[in-house]
Amino acid sequence: MNEIKNVSGISNREFLETYAQPGRVGLSGGITLVDKAISRAERHVDDAGRWSLWSHAFLFQGRRPDGHHWVIESDLQIDRKHIRLGVQENRIAKYFDECLYTTLAVLDFGPTDEQVVTLLREGLELVANRAQYSLRELVGTLIALRHPGLRGKENLLARERSMFCSAFVRHLFGKAGIDLAPGLQEKNTTPEDISRTSVSHTTYLLRRGLGRSKLEEMRVRLRRRARARLKHLTSSRSS
Repeated sequence: MNEIKNVSGISNREFLETYAQPGRVGLSGGITLVDKAISRAERHVDDAGRWSLWSHAFLFQGRRPDGHHWVIESDLQIDRKHIRLGVQENRIAKYFDECLYTTLAVLDFGPTDEQVVTLLREGLELVANRAQYSLRELVGTLIALRHPGLRGKENLLARERSMFCSAFVRHLFGKAGIDLAPGLQEKNTTPEDISRTSVSHTTYLLRRGLGRSKLEEMRVRLRRRARARLKHLTSSRSS
């Protein structure tokens, strides 16, 4: 059976540090243009055409000796001096920002110890082999969402050694003998598909709305980051 446990009154940090465990799946939704574009495209999964809450999926790795929880994910990560595009490891602290990540979920499928080992091993193998985040395959999935007959077929824009976030999670669980979305081709799997999986699990859900003041604060922060990034690039070129 599937159960949703709504959580409220706590921060993103408290939520994640409470429910993150090795082998569990994380889902996130936010307010950036990319998040909104993905959530809007996933409306085709819903019979009523409602936008999805989710734009990203990842796997919890567990707490390391540094005291931090870590995740394995396929993502586009922009840091101050470089860009990482592909399967990578990150601290869950990246999801503590409540303005960027307004909705979070942790899915517990109750994997066995052996399955957890498989999930983490396969994820780390893809990190070591530098599997790429595939924007091209993401576009292929968006096309398939508009044409449901394509969802069970190979992604039209599939590439080797690459996958986007939810396809990555689906791939790992397949290696552990768990099919999260029967009938769908692996590289056409969306975060919404994972949230709706019929595989027995418990979902811990933290959802909060942002008022206009919060949204404006977020826009200001994003503009400041963009200006700082532009200034950094300009100064780097001139030197």
